[in-house]
Amino acid sequence: MTMNSVGDLMTRQILTLDQSATLRDAHELMREKSIRHIPVVDPLTGKLLGIITQKRMVSSIMSLLADYGVSALERRERECKVVEIMETDYNSVDVDAPLTEVVSFFLQNKHGCLTVVNAERQLQGIVASSDFVRLCAELLKDKTQA
Repeated sequence: MTMNSVGDLMTRQILTLDQSATLRDAHELMREKSIRHIPVVDPLTGKLLGIITQKRMVSSIMSLLADYGVSALERRERECKVVEIMETDYNSVDVDAPLTEVVSFFLQNKHGCLTVVNAERQLQGIVASSDFVRLCAELLKDKTQA
């Protein structure tokens, strides 16, 4: 198994939301698909606008609970647009970025994922720390079978 660049490891089939989506949409998608990061993408251009992280979503829900209570939570989640809570100050990498640089980034910054974009900021994929755990498991399996 030879993996040298982000393109070799990244997930290409990713679930996204557009800017009209709500916090409720993000909450349901994360719960149903067991994912922790959702890129927000302009549906016309494919450009990455931001990212909803599980941490940001939980924080937003906790704030809504504290401010409005359980009885109003679902309604407030439906009123809150993802563009209000998405992170717009995030790191992205190019598909050709070396995996050695990306693993160093994860170790130094403690982030759960990096978006992969092209020169036009169009989303190409996502690479998560869990992708490196899977790679490690495969390498260990290959080593024990050798």
